[in-house]
Amino acid sequence: MKKRILVVDDEVSILQSLRGVLEDEGYRVAVAVDGREALGELQKDVPDVMLLDIWMPGMDGLSVLAEVKKILPMLPVIIISGHGNIETAVKATRMGAFDYVEKPLSLDRILVSVQNALEFNRLTEENRLWRQKATRRHAITGNSPAIVALRQEIERAAPTNATVLITGENGTGKELVARMMHHLSRRSHRPMIEVNCAAIPEELIESELFGHEKGAFTGAHERRKGKFDLADGGTLFLDEVADMSLRTQAKILRIIQEQVFERVGGTRPIQVDVRIVAATNKDLQKEIEEGRFRQDLYYRLNVIPIYVSPLRERIEDIPMLVEDFLHEMSVESAMGKKRVEPEVIEKLQRHRWIGNVRELRNFIERLCIMTPGDIIKLSDLPRDFMEKIQVGDNANDPFGHGTLREARTCFEREYLLRKLDEYDWNISLTSTQIGVERSHLHRKMRALGIRERDESSPQGLKPPPANPLSSQ
Repeated sequence: MKKRILVVDDEVSILQSLRGVLEDEGYRVAVAVDGREALGELQKDVPDVMLLDIWMPGMDGLSVLAEVKKILPMLPVIIISGHGNIETAVKATRMGAFDYVEKPLSLDRILVSVQNALEFNRLTEENRLWRQKATRRHAITGNSPAIVALRQEIERAAPTNATVLITGENGTGKELVARMMHHLSRRSHRPMIEVNCAAIPEELIESELFGHEKGAFTGAHERRKGKFDLADGGTLFLDEVADMSLRTQAKILRIIQEQVFERVGGTRPIQVDVRIVAATNKDLQKEIEEGRFRQDLYYRLNVIPIYVSPLRERIEDIPMLVEDFLHEMSVESAMGKKRVEPEVIEKLQRHRWIGNVRELRNFIERLCIMTPGDIIKLSDLPRDFMEKIQVGDNANDPFGHGTLREARTCFEREYLLRKLDEYDWNISLTSTQIGVERSHLHRKMRALGIRERDESSPQGLKPPPANPLSSQ
């Protein structure tokens, strides 16, 4: 669509000249001979650029400019004047004029100024869209009590400089919490630098974090800044912080305390201002007991603890998450936005989602790609998924069993599973909290077919025994 230019001048010859030149360049042109008529044109159709003369009878250009900036603050206004001086130009600029062109007008100069104004408009709109996208990217979806409380904790903690420790299972959105924390902080104008401590080899992590001097080790051909340097004034996000070596932990502790570090191979202390946000899916208390994590670092990081609940504890958020993922995928692809039948949502809410939000997103992406129509129906759900749901329905619903004994067994099994999850599968703690002997809990778990955790298993669980309900 052609861009619209509004030209305001009391000299008819100038209006005709500018209209002819601008129309030849492919613009739509509207004209006004005074300030009142110009404001009336703005009510009819908002232009992309306005050319405005200063000296006009009645309402002068500066008065018109003041009114325009009240109703259309982002509209680029180019001032044109045959009686201009430095004082007038400065005043117009301070009032928000985009440019100032003196008469007699150079048509080439006018065209360049109009093109610059249109480019400014484009960049402004693009920046606005990027900001909207960034705000959406940092938003945490859901209205469950757990998510409402989480957002409140983030909003309270974000404006401070305190270190934050985010805990929760894999895939729950710990990185998203860190991003929202930075986005709402006073450091949002500076970068948030991310470090995945689990993905960097131990021999390289110090170089990654602190940088190195030229010649510090084989292959160090030049000085290189580390993540702490790059995050100066902003936030450093240490993801999977429990996977750092004890030696690196000691250095991190010193930086948090003193905000000073040295590059690998260097001797000069470097002062930084960095806020630390860390995250882990491990039980740091257990890591401390087993000598893999420093207790003093834990206390430094855990000034503000934030826990992110697993998806199975907030299934009421699943419809909103699905809608978000569908919108996101429609923007990223040319497939268009798909809809999901309510029956599909109901099935999604029955699944345990061991991989949490990340698993749900990947599953929705799979459905979007593999579903031929615009509506994802119950028949579009994969067979393996439906089989898991059906097994879950029989195992988790006491009313799905014919006898009282089967229903009681079903309830006991689901109750123990939830309590074990709640206390991170700590058998001793769980037995204490539910009021049974530890040995009795072990026997009950075996009788109900509840698998104990086994780190060597791909699922973190021992193989299950025979279905306890089938022998009842």
